[in-house]
Parts: sequence; C-alpha cells; structure tokens
Amino acid sequence: MKKKILKILESLEKLDRRIIFIFIVGAIALPLIFPLNIDFSVTPPVQSFYDEIQSLPEGSKVLLACDYDPGSMPELWPMNLAVVRQLCQKNLKVISIQLWATGSPLAEAAFNQVAVSEFNKKYGVDFVNLGFKEGREIVMVSLGESIPITFPTDYHGNRVEDLPIMKDVKNYKDLDIIINISGGLPGTKEWILQVVSRFHIKLVSGCTAVSAPEFYPYLQSGQLVGLLGGMKGAAEYEKLVGETGLGRRGMDSQSVSHIVVFLFILIGNIAYFSTRKKKKR
Repeated sequence: MKKKILKILESLEKLDRRIIFIFIVGAIALPLIFPLNIDFSVTPPVQSFYDEIQSLPEGSKVLLACDYDPGSMPELWPMNLAVVRQLCQKNLKVISIQLWATGSPLAEAAFNQVAVSEFNKKYGVDFVNLGFKEGREIVMVSLGESIPITFPTDYHGNRVEDLPIMKDVKNYKDLDIIINISGGLPGTKEWILQVVSRFHIKLVSGCTAVSAPEFYPYLQSGQLVGLLGGMKGAAEYEKLVGETGLGRRGMDSQSVSHIVVFLFILIGNIAYFSTRKKKKR
C-alpha cells in the first residue's frame, strides 16, 4: 500500500505544469458561468451605502458620477449595474455626469442594460446622461451654481432645460445624494474636498480595492456615508440588491481558484517531502 502511495506521489511530483494550468482555468471560468452563490457577510460600509439610497423617498433625484474607464471595469462595472438597478427599484430619478471621457459610453451602456431593458424606464423622464465635461474640480464646483449652464446639452445633444427630469433642478440643493463610481482622479476624493464640505450634500462611493483604504478616514468622519471597495464590495452590494451579477460571480471564481492553488501547493509539498525520504534511503 505504501509503495502504491509513493508511486502516486512520485508521479504527482513530475506532473506536467500545463495540467495544473488547465485546473486553474477551470476553477476561474466555471464559477463565472455557473455561479455558486457562496455566502458571505456584508460589511458596514456597504450596508451604509445601500441603506442611504434605500432611505430616499420615491421620486428623489440623485446625481450619478461615473468616473472610470475600461481598465477598471472588472471591479467597477458590477457596481455601476447594481447601483442603477437599486435606483430603478426605488423609482428614483437619475442624473448622470462623467468627469472621465471614457465613462460616458459605460454609463450609457449601464442605463440601456438595466434601466431600459429590465425596468422600461424612459430617457429624459426617469434618467438622463448629461455626458462628459472637461474641467475636473471646476466642473464639480460649477454644478453647485447651475447644472443646466454647466451642461447645456446632454450626451445625445438634447437641450437639458427641455428634459422633464431636469424640471426644477438647478444645482446641488435640488439633489438628495451623489453616487460616485470612481476609478481614480478626479474621483471620490475631489467630490469630498470640493463638494461635500462646501455644498453639504451626502456622498456614497464605489471605488477600486486599491483606493478603498484612502477613503476610510472620510467614512469615519461622516464626509462619506457609504463605500463599496473593489469586487468584494460589489459582491456584497449585489447581495443586498438581490442580484447575482458579475461581482458575486467574480468572488466565486476567485474563491474557488484560491482553493485549487492551495490544494496543489499542499499536495506538492506532501509529494516532495515523502519522495525525499525515499531518495535519501
């Protein structure tokens, strides 16, 4: 029996690395196709993000700033979809802007995929995409004076003042909260420094995992009232919204691939130390 086990261990020690790669690819790909819905707890910053939006009365108007690019889509795109889904579930009015030029088509795609296809929301009535404006912090401050002057036309070239959703919307005083999907600069930090303290409006943020630690002090001080950090934050948020999206699928994939890697390391070490004793003899 021991000889058979030793032979198996020796064969494992000489296992072609390409077979290991096949296992890793399967561990990553299969949970994305067939989600496992591995359960996990929701952290307070994510719960606060969800609760702040959920507490808004029906018909409230929110500003959704999509400040990211395709490079950060794996972490931020699931957040964007889930945010639009919750806003539609609550029947809130969504006004979107982008301080990154690359964010405009992504915001448009999120609205088309969720607001239009799933909830049959009407453009210009239930939501609007005002598009991209260059100017970074200058644009942020300008919105506090006049949104229609800062964005006279929307992403599609319509006059903003002619859209029903923009009726009685002049500046931040007419909005209930700002939601920022942030991939870098300008992003959440600039919204906090330039807008929150100056215009006294609530802000929640979804950001990449590497950026999240920078924003925890703002969360503790109350300048930020909710935070989604990376794919884990997106997965937790999807759980609250009641959707198995790319965030939860991604965490399933990551968890299974980590287990597979751990098992290969464990088996490799057992094989190495077992066969080493035999070689010494």
